[in-house]
Amino acid sequence: MDAIFTRTSVRSYENRPVEDEKIGKILRAAMAAPSAMNQQPWEFYVVTNQSALRQLSEASPYAGMTAEAPAALVLCYRKTDIKVPELVDVDMSLATENILLEIEALGLGGVMLGIAPFEERMAKVAKALGLPEQLSVFTVVPFGYPLKKNPQQDRYDESRVHYVR
Repeated sequence: MDAIFTRTSVRSYENRPVEDEKIGKILRAAMAAPSAMNQQPWEFYVVTNQSALRQLSEASPYAGMTAEAPAALVLCYRKTDIKVPELVDVDMSLATENILLEIEALGLGGVMLGIAPFEERMAKVAKALGLPEQLSVFTVVPFGYPLKKNPQQDRYDESRVHYVR
């Protein structure tokens, strides 16, 4: 899977919309993620409205690129009917990774913004989208066609690998 070795965080985008077909593929990839006891705690908000994107850009000191992105996914999780609440963050992280890999595979670029567990950031995103109270915000992923793309660094470090044989 080449996307694992080519994906980088992209924070600047061309001024052109992302096709609905590609957004659909990204959402399918997200929902294909493993989930503890198949609880699938996720809810996804696809944001293409420029006013909403600007509001999302103010949710964190590091979210400014969202105002210029053609789209963003807001990943939320349900607070109710969850079988293993202790593993919701793991489930959401796996879905986010699938999103980032599919974005790469489709020739797009994106970045995961650190929203949870920062209550103030989570509240700003929830307010910007008028989210129902039974949802908590996990992250925001602005994405689009990259203006530029840097090569990925080789992060393999053999000193961090330990074999137990």
